[in-house]
Amino acid sequence: MFPLPLSPFLTPQMLVLMQACGMVGIELSMKQEEPQEIDCQPSFDKRKCTAAMFCHKCILHSHTRDPLHRIDMWNNSFFQPTTLKKLGLHVQLGHVPGDRCYNPHPSSSDDFVIIDVHSIHEIALNFSTTSDPCTVVTFALMEHLHLLSFKSKVLAYEFYHSLARQNNNAGLSVIKDHYSAFMHMVWRGNDPNGVHAITAGELAVQCPACPHPGKNIPQGWEDEPPWVRWKYALFIAIDANFRLKRKAVSSDNVDPSLNSGWAYFIEEAAYKAYLAHQVGIKQDRSTCVSHNAINLADTKSSYGLATTGVGTVDCARHDMKLTNGVGDLQKGEKYINMDYLVFSALLAFTVTMINISYNIACQWHKKLWAHMEGMPSRFHIPHNSMTIQFFVLKFHLKAHIDECQRNFSFNWSKHVGRTDGEAPECGWLNINQVATSTKEMGPGSRRDTLDDHFGDWNWKKITALGCTLLRKIHNAIKWKKEHEEGLAELERTIQPTLVLQWRKEVEAWEEDNSQPNPFESHYAPITQAAVHLQLAELEAHELQAGINVSLHTDISPSRLITAGIDLQDQQQAEDYHADLHHHPSIRAWAHVQELYMPIVSQLHHRSSEAGMTNMAQLKPEAFNLWLPSELQPGWTHMWTIVAQKMSEFRILFEWSGAKRVHVQTTGRRKLNSSSRRCEELSRS
Repeated sequence: MFPLPLSPFLTPQMLVLMQACGMVGIELSMKQEEPQEIDCQPSFDKRKCTAAMFCHKCILHSHTRDPLHRIDMWNNSFFQPTTLKKLGLHVQLGHVPGDRCYNPHPSSSDDFVIIDVHSIHEIALNFSTTSDPCTVVTFALMEHLHLLSFKSKVLAYEFYHSLARQNNNAGLSVIKDHYSAFMHMVWRGNDPNGVHAITAGELAVQCPACPHPGKNIPQGWEDEPPWVRWKYALFIAIDANFRLKRKAVSSDNVDPSLNSGWAYFIEEAAYKAYLAHQVGIKQDRSTCVSHNAINLADTKSSYGLATTGVGTVDCARHDMKLTNGVGDLQKGEKYINMDYLVFSALLAFTVTMINISYNIACQWHKKLWAHMEGMPSRFHIPHNSMTIQFFVLKFHLKAHIDECQRNFSFNWSKHVGRTDGEAPECGWLNINQVATSTKEMGPGSRRDTLDDHFGDWNWKKITALGCTLLRKIHNAIKWKKEHEEGLAELERTIQPTLVLQWRKEVEAWEEDNSQPNPFESHYAPITQAAVHLQLAELEAHELQAGINVSLHTDISPSRLITAGIDLQDQQQAEDYHADLHHHPSIRAWAHVQELYMPIVSQLHHRSSEAGMTNMAQLKPEAFNLWLPSELQPGWTHMWTIVAQKMSEFRILFEWSGAKRVHVQTTGRRKLNSSSRRCEELSRS
C-alpha cells in the first residue's frame, strides 16, 4: 500500500489522479482459479520487460505489481495482443499483492481504465468507496503531457488519441473513448491553510535577478546615494499581443479559472470593475507619428471576440513575465488597460528607481500620474520621491520623430547599460504557438493555460540564467575594452578643451533634462526639393542679370545633371534586360549631354576603339554617363560651360551621394520628370 503525495499547485510531481474519488493506495490480488494443468512453456511474450516467455500462471504471478504492462499471447500462428485483465489478473485495493479479498466489490460495469504514458489500459479493479470511479490517469502521464505541451504545444486531444493508437494502430479493434473523462483530470495542490489562504501572485515564478528587498539586495539600500542606488533599479517593459485573441464563447460562470490572480493574470473581477468605471473615456491621439496602438485603440474591430489580445509587463533585463502583470484587452491597446497592468505588477516591488520601456512611452507617460489618481488606492506610488525614467524600445525608436529619439533613447541615458527594452517581443514567438487553441477556449481555461505557459517560460529563463549572465559578462568585458580604446583614439583627434566642454554638457543634461540636449542635431538636412529650388532660383537670377549659359532651349545645365544623377540611380538599382538601343531615356540624355560636354563624345569613341565596349550591345547599366564629377580636372578646358557651373552644383553633387544610397536600399524606382522630359525633347 502506498499513499498518494500532495503536490504544490501546477507542479508535475504527482503520481495518480482519479476521476471523482480520492484513491489512497493500490494493492494487487491475482484472481483465484481452479488449478489447471498448464506447462511452463513459451506461451506469452512479456513486452516492455524482457524478451522471456512465460506460461499463463507465471505471467500473472510476475505481474501482481506491474498491472500496466502490455502482453502478447502466442496463438500458435503469431503473437496476438491481449490484456492482463483477460488473463485473470485483478487489482484489489486495501490488500497486499497476492492476498485474496473475501468481499470484493468490482468497479462499475467492470470497466475500469488507467491511462498511462505508453498506453490506455483496461484492468479488473476491486475496491470499496462511496463513489464509483471508472478512469484513472497516472502522474507520469500528466507530467509527460505537461512538458510536451510546453515544448511542442500539443493539444490534449491529439495527445490522448496518440495514446489510443498505441493500443491498436491498425484499427482492427474498437477502443473505448475516455477522452471526456481525461479532460476532467486536474492538477492537485495543497495549502495547509486552505485554498483561500493563497495570496495574489504567490504561485508565479518570479525573476530572481529583479530587485527584491530582503531577498537579493543589501540592507539599507534605500539610503545609498543615487550613484550607488541605480544598481537596485527595476527595469520593466510593456507590450501587447493581438494574436492571443479569444472568441466570444462561454463565460466566467460556466468556465471559471482555477486561480484568482495567483500567478501572472490579474484578478479578473477587480480588473473588469475598474474598466467598467472608465468606459466612455476617449484616448488622446498621438502627437508623435501616427501610432496605430494609440489612434486605432477605440476603433479596432472586436466583432465575435471577447478578447482582442493581452497586455503584459515583463522584466526588461531578463525577459520574464512579472507577477500580476498580464491582462486581457477588450478593444485595442488602451491606456486604461496598460495603466492597470503596470501598477498591478509594481505592487510586488519596493524600489525607488524604475526604468519603464514601452513602444509608445512618449505618449503614454504624459498623463500616467493623473490616471493613477483615478485608480484604486493600493496602486498609488510616491512617484514624486522616486526616480522614474521612460524609454522607447530600441527597435521601435526609429519610427518616432526626432524629438522622441533624443528624449526616450536608452543610448543617451546613464545607469541603463545596454538594455534594449525588447523583452516582451522575445516571448511572443513562444506563446503565439498556443494562440490557435486558446482562441477557442472559455475564459477560465484560457487564462489557466496561458498562466501555465508563462510559468514555464520564466522557469526556463531561470535555469539558463547562470549561462546567460556569464555570456553577458564576457561580452561586457570584451566590448568595454574595445570601446575604451576607440574613445581614447577619437579623443586624441579632438582638442581637449572641446572634449571637456562636451562632457560637461552631457553630464548637465543627464542630471537635468530641462538643460539643452547635447545630442540634438543642429544640422538641417538637404532634401531633393530644396536643391531643385535653390538651383532654379539661381538660374532665374542669372537670366534677370542677362546671363544665360544654356545651350538647349528647355534643358539647363542644372536639369541636365539632375537627370543624369537620376539615371545613375536607376543603373545601380535596376536590372535591365534590354540593350542600350532599346533604352530611349539614356540615349536622349546622352544626346543633350554632348551639347554641354563635347568631350564625352570623344571618351565614348575611345572606349569603343579600345574594344572596351560594344555600343550596339551595351547594357544600360554598363553605360558610362560621364557626369562632371567623374571627369579629370585637366579636361575642364573642353567643357567650359559646365565647368563654370560646377561651383554652383556642388551642393547637388553632395546630395546625390546620399540619394544613391537611399535608392539602393529602396529598390526599383520610376524615371523622374527630368529624365522623361529629356526623352520627350529628343523625340520632338
